[in-house]
Amino acid sequence: MSERPTGLKASKGIELLTFSTPNGVKASIMLEELKEAYGMDYTWQSINIMQNIQKEPWFTKLCPNGRIPVIIDHDKGGFAVMEGLAILTYLTRTYDAEHKFSFTDPLDISRAEQWMAWQHGGLGPMQGQANHFNRFAPERIAYGMQRYTGETERLVGVLNTALEGTDYLVGNKYSIADIASYGWVSVLRFSGIEMDDFPNVKAWADRIGARPAVQKGMAVPSKSPLGNDTYSQKRKDDKEFAEKEEKLKEQIKAAKEKYGYKYASP
Repeated sequence: MSERPTGLKASKGIELLTFSTPNGVKASIMLEELKEAYGMDYTWQSINIMQNIQKEPWFTKLCPNGRIPVIIDHDKGGFAVMEGLAILTYLTRTYDAEHKFSFTDPLDISRAEQWMAWQHGGLGPMQGQANHFNRFAPERIAYGMQRYTGETERLVGVLNTALEGTDYLVGNKYSIADIASYGWVSVLRFSGIEMDDFPNVKAWADRIGARPAVQKGMAVPSKSPLGNDTYSQKRKDDKEFAEKEEKLKEQIKAAKEKYGYKYASP
């Protein structure tokens, strides 16, 4: 077991403070892509959010919001960057010299920013709330369950439409626009969303997930047990788990019926 972080440990390059969450992997995937493309190494520390390390004074000096991920650029005077969207744009603007994961055309830059803002303000928060009300709230509140699961479905439907006839979100090129949403899509089944209902999204996620740098980034600091494939396999292998998941599925269905939910997108 690694030691509990109590401060920064690097003195040069990028240092990443993160955990295995849909937001956390944005930064680790980007850093692994830069490492593979340009040989740019980085240092990381695991910030176990279950232990509230992200609320400790040394961490909040770097990230006043007390959330992961955070990067520190030691080569820029220890400059700290918080929030996944800002981290992706900072890293590509500063270190993606050949624009392998970003754009030079002003309109494509805007298109990428739009999809990143969409994820930052929509998919991530809504899916996070779906997880909360479906799994972690002390009581099952039907309105919250159908509201946030339904809104997550709507947003995944928007993504599915945007990916019609194209491999990636902007300029048919893998970029930070895709990286921003991939972490959340990679755990959609845990959120009560059936991937098979959104074939374009499923194919897009499979395409991104096959990239070696993405696989490495998803394993920093460790591979999440909530990934779509892992989740599906556990349902097959663990009868008790499968029964609990089926019960939850029925609860979500009942919540939708109670409030007359009907899927629509956009």
